[in-house]
Amino acid sequence: MTWKIIVDSGCNFRELPNLAAGVQFVNVPLTIQVGEQIFVDDAGLDIDQMMDLMYATPTASKSACPSPEAYRQALEGASKAIIITITGTLSGSNNSARLGSEMYLEEHPEAQVHIFDSLSAGGEQDLLALKLNDLIASGLGFEDVVAELKTYHRSTKLAFALAKVDNLVKNGRLSKLVGTVVGLLNIRMVGQASDEGTLELLQKARGQKKAVTAVIEEMVKAGYKGGRVMISHRNNDKICEQITEGLTAKFPNATIQSIPTSGLCSFYAEEGGILLGYEI
Repeated sequence: MTWKIIVDSGCNFRELPNLAAGVQFVNVPLTIQVGEQIFVDDAGLDIDQMMDLMYATPTASKSACPSPEAYRQALEGASKAIIITITGTLSGSNNSARLGSEMYLEEHPEAQVHIFDSLSAGGEQDLLALKLNDLIASGLGFEDVVAELKTYHRSTKLAFALAKVDNLVKNGRLSKLVGTVVGLLNIRMVGQASDEGTLELLQKARGQKKAVTAVIEEMVKAGYKGGRVMISHRNNDKICEQITEGLTAKFPNATIQSIPTSGLCSFYAEEGGILLGYEI
């Protein structure tokens, strides 16, 4: 019996730590197009180069989901597999995973595959992957693992704080005026992933210190009581330290980890931004 945990690169892990015995982990990369150049979001991606080019390119950059065939290949050899994708409202990755799994199950009807829409990205998707590994390691059967992961998902959320919004402006999701104000006034956009998997703005904070306060305030408002936190960040170790200090002052037993953003999450969070997953 071969278990596989499969994610797309909305998850920041290239390799999953403390992988359970008999489990394989696969990260299926999305691609990011900047101008005429295509970047594959795998372990070989030079994210700094991609981001530099993105900021130097006047046109909007865009991402593309993996093909169904990429997911079919990722499933190869699995008797049990769970695929966790970035929210279906931002990407067609979940749909590709469904099509790829259908192709695989036609060839291997005895296999068990479940497609899981994280309705999120970044830190929350990371938490789901870690929890899935723990559930498999506990020895639960396939259906119980799926049920427990669904239950766990109801107790996780995503918060974000963005220091730059160039992509949002270039893609027409924010006005140039708002983008200019964010840059000139050192504004941070603080928000969360909704229950429907969309990103919604909650606060505009001036400066990183106030953004940290706003993030913690929104976490507590959403029900955070000291559970696990996973901060994915784009070149901003300082904000990770500040959030960790702020949270542990209120919740001394909180478990808080940080990880650099993948290429895709760097594309969404931009320079200095974070995507923070947490348990409530």
